[in-house]
Amino acid sequence: MSTPPLSRRDLEFLLYEWIDVEALTSRPRFAEHSRETFDAVLELSSGIAAKYFASHNKTSDSNEPIVGPDGKVVTIPEIKEALDVFAGAGLFAGSFDESLGGMQLPTSVMRASMAWFQAANAGTVGYPFLTVANGNLLVAHGSDAQIDSYVRPMLEGRFFGTMCLSEPQAGSSLADITTKAVDQQDGTYRVTGTKMWISGGDHELSENIVHLVLAKIPGGQVGVKGLSLFIVPKFVLGADGIPGERNDVALVGLNHKMGNRGTTNTLLNFGDGTYQPGGRAGAIGYLVGEPHRGLSYMFHMMNEARIGVGFLATALGYAGYRQAVEYATTRTQGRALSDKNPASKPVPIIEHADVKRMLLAQKSYVEGALALGLYCSHLVDEQDTAENTEQRRRKTLLLDVLTPIAKSWPAQWCLRANDLAIQVHGGYGYTREYDVEQFYRDNRLNQIHEGTHGIQGLDLLGRKMAMEDGAGLALLIATMRSTIDRARQTGGESCTLAEQLDESVERVRVVTNTLLAARERTDALANASIYLEAVGHVVLAWIWLEQFLASDQKQGDFYDGKRQAARYFFRYELPATEPQFDLLAAQDRTTIDMAPNWF
Repeated sequence: MSTPPLSRRDLEFLLYEWIDVEALTSRPRFAEHSRETFDAVLELSSGIAAKYFASHNKTSDSNEPIVGPDGKVVTIPEIKEALDVFAGAGLFAGSFDESLGGMQLPTSVMRASMAWFQAANAGTVGYPFLTVANGNLLVAHGSDAQIDSYVRPMLEGRFFGTMCLSEPQAGSSLADITTKAVDQQDGTYRVTGTKMWISGGDHELSENIVHLVLAKIPGGQVGVKGLSLFIVPKFVLGADGIPGERNDVALVGLNHKMGNRGTTNTLLNFGDGTYQPGGRAGAIGYLVGEPHRGLSYMFHMMNEARIGVGFLATALGYAGYRQAVEYATTRTQGRALSDKNPASKPVPIIEHADVKRMLLAQKSYVEGALALGLYCSHLVDEQDTAENTEQRRRKTLLLDVLTPIAKSWPAQWCLRANDLAIQVHGGYGYTREYDVEQFYRDNRLNQIHEGTHGIQGLDLLGRKMAMEDGAGLALLIATMRSTIDRARQTGGESCTLAEQLDESVERVRVVTNTLLAARERTDALANASIYLEAVGHVVLAWIWLEQFLASDQKQGDFYDGKRQAARYFFRYELPATEPQFDLLAAQDRTTIDMAPNWF
C-alpha cells in the first residue's frame, strides 16, 4: 500500500489548530523552538519511519528473534540499521534537557514524532520506546552519577533500557514478587530473582542494556511498600564508564508472540550464577533514590509507558484505517442499491453504506484516540512549565485521571478499528498479502501491556476518581463542562451535541459518586472494566466535541470529515453508555455471585 500510515494533515490540525502547541514557545523551556522546528522534526520522523522502519516491518514479523548457538540473541540486521539512524537523528534525546544533549522539545511534539515510528513498525520502535521512558525515570529520581553513567549513553543510542517488574509466579501482582537485593556496604547491592515478560530484555543491538529492577531489601515491609528500585546493567561499567565484565543477568529464553515480534520478550534470571563478577553470587545493582520507594519511582515510567501504549494502539489502528480507506476507494464490487441495471459497472466499495459505516467507526476511534493522546501529552508540557504550584497540581491531577483511559480506550477501540479494517478488505484482509492482519496481531498485545483493562478500571474508579476526596472526578467533570459551555455559546449543531454530552457527563458524576459511596467496596468495583469503558466513551465524546468546535465554520473535505466523525460518535457510540451506567448504578452482583465450580 502506498498511503502513509498517519495523516500529516490530522496531526497539524490537532497540534496547531486545536491544542496550539506553538503557544508553548512563549514559555522559557521551549523558547528556542518555533513551528518551523516542530514541523522539521515531524518531517524528519515521517521520512526515517518510512525508509528505515516500515521497510522491514513484514520481514521482522516473519523472522522473529532467536537465540543463537552461542547464547546470544539474533535479530535481522535491518532492526539495528533503523535504530542507528534513529539515534543519529537525535530522536532518543528529543524531549530531554539541552544540558543532557537533548533537543528540549515539547512532549506533545515528540509523541507525534514517535507515532510515525509506531505506525511504521511496532516491533522495532519498542526499543527506543522503553529506553526513553527509562531515561526519564532516572532523570527524575536517579543521582547525578547515575544520569551521567546511564542516561547520557541511552540518549546517544549506545545503551538501551528496560523495566523489570513482573515475575512468573506474580504477574501483575507486584506485592508478591520475590526478587531480593542485599546491601554490600560498598555502594552496590546483589540482586537475585527471576523476571518475566521483559521487552527488550536481551539483544545485541546496543553496547549495554540498563535494566530497572523492582526488588525487596531484606527487612523491609511486606507488600508493595517494601519494594525498592535498582539499576542492574547487562555489563558492569568500568571506572571510565565503558561497559566491562558481564553482570550476572542471564537470558533463560525468549517468549514467542502472536504479534509485535521484532521486540525481544524475555525471561531473565538475576544472580543465578551464570555470570559472577568478582566471584560473588548475585547481579550487581545500584539503588535508585531511597529504599522502599521503588514502586512510586517506577510509576513515573509506568505512567509514561501507559500513555505510550495508548499511542501505539492508536498508531496501529490509524495505519489500518488508512489502508482500509485506500482499499475501499480502489476496490470495485457491486452496484448502488438504487441501480437496478445489472449491466452497470461495479462501483468502488466505499460507495456502499455499510462500508462507510465501518470506515466512519474506524475514523472516530483512531482520530479520537490520537487527539486524546496528544491532549494528555500537552498536559505533560503544561505541567512541566506551569507558572505556579496550583497550575501544576491541576494539570497533574487531570493527567492522573485520564491516564488509565488514555491507555485502555485506544487499546480496546483501535484494535476494533483493525478488526474493521480487515472486514473492509474482505477475504484479502485475512491474508498476509495485506498489512491489516499484522496490524491486528501487533495491536492485540496492547490490551495487556502496562496493565490490563481490569487493572486500569480498578485504578480509574478505585483510586483516580476517589483521590483527594473526589478532586480528580470534580476536575474531569469541570473540564468537560467547560467545553460544553463553549459549545452552547457557539450555538447551532454544537449546542445540540453539547446538550447530549452534558447528560452523559451528569451520569458519570452521579454514578461515580454512587459507587464511591457504596457500603460494599467489592460490589462497587466488581464492574470496574465496564466503568472504564463507559467513562472512556464519554471522555472521547468530549474530545470529539472539542474537535467539532475546532472545525466549526471551516470549509473543505478535511473539516467536513471531522464534523461527520463527531456526529457518528455521538449518534452511534455515545448512546451505548446508557445501559452500562444503568448496570453500574445497580451495583450488579452477577459476576461476584458466579461460583467457580459453575463454569
